[in-house]
Amino acid sequence: MSLDTTTPMMATRVPQRADNLRGLIYMALAFFIFAAADAQVKVLTQTLHPLQIVWARQSGLLIVVLFLLAVKGPVILRTRHPVLQVLRGGLAVASAVFFVFAISYVPLADAIAVSFIAPFMVTVMGAVFLREPVGIRRWSAIGVGFLGTLIIIRPGLGVVHPAMMLVVLAASCFAARQVLSRSLAASDQTATTIAYTAISAFAVLSLAVPFVWTTPETTLEILLLVSAAVLAAMGELLVIKALEIALAVVVAPVHYTLIIWATLYGWLIFGQLPDKWTTIGALIILATGLYVLNRERQLGHNSAPPDPLPPHPDGT
Repeated sequence: MSLDTTTPMMATRVPQRADNLRGLIYMALAFFIFAAADAQVKVLTQTLHPLQIVWARQSGLLIVVLFLLAVKGPVILRTRHPVLQVLRGGLAVASAVFFVFAISYVPLADAIAVSFIAPFMVTVMGAVFLREPVGIRRWSAIGVGFLGTLIIIRPGLGVVHPAMMLVVLAASCFAARQVLSRSLAASDQTATTIAYTAISAFAVLSLAVPFVWTTPETTLEILLLVSAAVLAAMGELLVIKALEIALAVVVAPVHYTLIIWATLYGWLIFGQLPDKWTTIGALIILATGLYVLNRERQLGHNSAPPDPLPPHPDGT
């Protein structure tokens, strides 16, 4: 599809035929991997500073970029939107730092459940900024899902640790990053977006890490740092690829699968399980997510082969 090139930052495109099924698979794998990395990160927060842990995760992504540069050359650094690319890297840093600080205080499953606000934000941002279609049924599902989030947080009751607000901030940054990825896919390759995210995030974190650095003292700490870095890099690549080939409003609900893996890891590793209200809220959100997924499959089955969406402006 053609681009409106009146200004270098005012357009994005939608593939002529979005591959939503493959995008869903990529996104599901990404969040399975992210959950494993999150569990390892929570273990590391017991002995290492969150900034150091996030820096280690970004180091893994930087290694992937160095490999891409060796294979493809500096061509992957060519972008029409360098400011947006650097902004995406900043959002990646903010999202990760907020979340890691949060899970050092709250159970992993509870934090993941609250992070479910991100898909709602992605859907709204996709509709408002990228002009992706959102019907009344999907808006209704968003409203019900947000109610489930309020049940988990229970604002004003004082039963949830204040660190949960850091999860809300992390989810907001993550949602903006997902929508920005969709926008950048109009003109930049996946490798380009990964490169700028890794380089800009690593540069920002490297300025702060010397002030909080603690040398790992055990083999387990080193192994967990390396493993979390590798898994985070894999998940990042899968998320970008999913958003490159599928509509953001289609793949966003896959975020809900995180609660399954987070609950499992929380129980096996930390002996923590969500309380009754968190479980109820998470089930409400999960139900709305499954409804949206089923709705998208129906629409995809009944729609004509070409993607009906026209070019739309970049609203970032």
